[in-house]
Amino acid sequence: MAARLAGVTLPQNKRVEIGLTYIYGVGRPLAKKILDVTGINPDTRTQDLTEEQIKKINDFINKNYRVEGELKRDRFSNVKRLKEIGCYRGTRHAKGLPVRGQRTKTNNRTVRGNIRHTMGSGRRPSAEKT
Repeated sequence: MAARLAGVTLPQNKRVEIGLTYIYGVGRPLAKKILDVTGINPDTRTQDLTEEQIKKINDFINKNYRVEGELKRDRFSNVKRLKEIGCYRGTRHAKGLPVRGQRTKTNNRTVRGNIRHTMGSGRRPSAEKT
């Protein structure tokens, strides 16, 4: 039986501690904390969880934490607010540039989409030899 928590189907053959990290907003430390509070052994596999244990974890997560869609909506609204008030961080988000003060002369290719603006890149070979 596949365990579904917060709208996410957890992988079958992984430990519960790792399986919980598939939920957006739950990392390893939070997964450990959830299992400590609910009293579930972190070494059990997700396929071995009982209905009662799944319900216990699900209730605890829904009651105490924002995960998945709710968390994504909050983050999106925070970025949208920054863009609307026109602050520096908002303009950086809008332009798709690093927001937290990183250098931009080098080392931000992943943010920009790996664009290379050097002299030789993307250049076609000349049609005739000289």
